[in-house]
Amino acid sequence: MTKPIKFAALGIEHRHIFGMSQNMLNAGAEFAGWWTEGEPEIVEGFLKRFPDVPRVGSVEEILADPTIDLVLIADVPKKRADLAVRAMEAGKDVMSDKPGCTTLAQLEQLRATVARTKRIWSVNFSERFEVPSVTKATELVAAGAIGRVVQTIGTGPHRLNRALRADWFFDLESYGGILTDIASHQIDQFMFFTGSTDVEVVSATVANYANPGDPGLQDFGEVLLRGDRGHGYIRVDWYTPDSLPTWGDGRLTILGTEGYIELRKYVDLGNKPGTDRLILVNGDRCEYIDASDAGLPYFDRLSADIRNRTETAMPQAHAFRVCELALKAQAKAEGRTA
Repeated sequence: MTKPIKFAALGIEHRHIFGMSQNMLNAGAEFAGWWTEGEPEIVEGFLKRFPDVPRVGSVEEILADPTIDLVLIADVPKKRADLAVRAMEAGKDVMSDKPGCTTLAQLEQLRATVARTKRIWSVNFSERFEVPSVTKATELVAAGAIGRVVQTIGTGPHRLNRALRADWFFDLESYGGILTDIASHQIDQFMFFTGSTDVEVVSATVANYANPGDPGLQDFGEVLLRGDRGHGYIRVDWYTPDSLPTWGDGRLTILGTEGYIELRKYVDLGNKPGTDRLILVNGDRCEYIDASDAGLPYFDRLSADIRNRTETAMPQAHAFRVCELALKAQAKAEGRTA
């Protein structure tokens, strides 16, 4: 029997660590322990969710444990790259929450560390890897259901949930900007579905329209991309009203030469309840599909990659390029305030 992957968590500053941890458990991995600095608000919920996983007193204790294969990182965004470098230098593979880094200098350090250590540095783009409807869309696109993909339109609206946010959330240096952070999801999906590798940031904008009392917060962003195999438009924001029954009505439209797919990932307003609804339209089919049971293969594939030193979950070059484009879009964005 194959020995289970053993993992630990460093930094639980963002709630994405819940999904990262649970999905690795679902893939058959063992949760060895976790560390975080201080007492972030989510610690209480984390203890309830994973009551049998020990809290460790230091980063060094986790990095020195030779039985730990994988480290999950969801610390304050500006700290993630340094923790990833330390983990890889200690012989661990890494799954980072997005953004995996907040500066181009950090990205170059990560590239150099991967080249030197031969470890895996993967970014959990949860809006693709934790969304079954994206799994279904991937299958349909691969089967040629909409012909050649020529454009993606990705929207990432989010609820601000001000009372639940830590101070770093409102500090631009700490989270890296709205395009570095949220829009990395949509850049990932654009590159994945179009197959583009040579990509230009045509235009990018960030703004703070609704939160003038928080000058470090960017609550709106948009990006226009042009790649060697397609086009992409991205809009992200922090305007989701409290009346919506989930944190955001995230959607993805994939346009092909022979049809299109629309993903209503988290809610389908005015239609059927539930998540992961998919609409497929082509020359033969006009279907509304419940894709909630399509599965989440990223986590099993990452486990296999750790064992076999392969790149089936996400090519390493893709992770680097997505982060680079998000950082370049952020740098190019025209700053505007309300």
